[in-house]
Amino acid sequence: MQHHFLLLIGALLAASATARAENWAQWRGPNFNGSTTATGLPVKWSTTENVTWVTALPGRSGATPAIWGDSIFVTSPDTEDHLLLLCLDRSSGKVRWQQQLGTGNTVKGNNNMTSPSPATDGQLVIALFGSGDLKALDFTGKVLWKRDLNAEYGKLAVNWLYGASPLLYNGRLYVQLLQRNPPTYKHALDDKPTRDSFLLCLDPQTGRYLWKQPRTTEAPGECMESYATPIPFQGQHGEEILLVGGDYVTAHDAATGTEKWRCGGLNPRHQDWGRIVPSVVTCGELIYACGPKREIFQAIRDGGTGTVTSSHVAWKMTENAPDVCTPLVLDGKLFVLDGDHKEFLRLNPLTGAKIWQGSLPVEGVTRASLTGADGKLYVTSEGGKVVVFAAGEEYKVLAINTLGEAPCRSSVAISDGQLFIRTAKSLYCIGSRK
Repeated sequence: MQHHFLLLIGALLAASATARAENWAQWRGPNFNGSTTATGLPVKWSTTENVTWVTALPGRSGATPAIWGDSIFVTSPDTEDHLLLLCLDRSSGKVRWQQQLGTGNTVKGNNNMTSPSPATDGQLVIALFGSGDLKALDFTGKVLWKRDLNAEYGKLAVNWLYGASPLLYNGRLYVQLLQRNPPTYKHALDDKPTRDSFLLCLDPQTGRYLWKQPRTTEAPGECMESYATPIPFQGQHGEEILLVGGDYVTAHDAATGTEKWRCGGLNPRHQDWGRIVPSVVTCGELIYACGPKREIFQAIRDGGTGTVTSSHVAWKMTENAPDVCTPLVLDGKLFVLDGDHKEFLRLNPLTGAKIWQGSLPVEGVTRASLTGADGKLYVTSEGGKVVVFAAGEEYKVLAINTLGEAPCRSSVAISDGQLFIRTAKSLYCIGSRK
């Protein structure tokens, strides 16, 4: 009976995901795994060929656009270090409105305070910044409510600046803060000597806190930190929110935040300088997670209780594990990209066996994550080349499209036959709307 119930739930979720697939409402898209059901997607373009429009942006950011209907939302700094949310018209690329939602754009490496991607449910849009500014706006640009996480909990103590995106799911807003305690970074010092790590749940309509769930860890140093985004999952315990960081994957009850299980093994050498960047991705009853600094990539079976490290690891891989790029699941196929070593793999999701492996044909590193639809895989290198692969039974490059305008760290967003690609200078809309 439980098996049939889970199949029914899975079918309903799949139907729901298909219905939402024309919108790319948050960082990992409508299926929370980097994929969508869009079809008729372009393969080749340039800065002028097959470009529907291109809009100059106020500043660079690794944030991915959120798309709902005719509205496109992007976060960006400007030249005066203001933190902005912009709404663009989908048909023309023109800026409908922009709102200054914070100030003080701290920069470290190629990261800044606008790394988190916005999220929308079609009624409101949520913007979160590394400054701790968390705000909700309606589609006209009116601010509905605001929170200052820095003032409430202390400056966010993450070495390369806070980068997790907010998650909107089934009428709740989730925000994770997995950070270093005590804070040691100059940009994180204030009058609060300690930091907690936790998962927040808020009412997206009002900003009222529903609960705050502590997220404990014995991980040392920088390993306490995570740049990953919470991911929803329909598990054997019901609806769960999955977190990765602090050397663990944890599953939390979506309604109450209660921790259902946790799985370690992500940091086998117990190093103290390895933060986790990629979010988890799921396929069926398996959950896939990356360790710090290419240490390991492992699959975890759902359904345990308590600490399940010794009982629920299905398989693991120690070669070509990603450091930054979140893996992709498309039509039940698992794809993994090591953006530093430029190795691209398709794995059997049940066993981890390698189906094919090939090189990412670009210079330099890649920090964006994979996006997939229509039998195609898209990824943008930091140097501004968008590579298109076939999502088939063999490694095959379909096209290499050069946009330039580095450094490019944003993942490709897909909606209704079009690609939305952010460079350090512009947002490109590629292809025709279906």
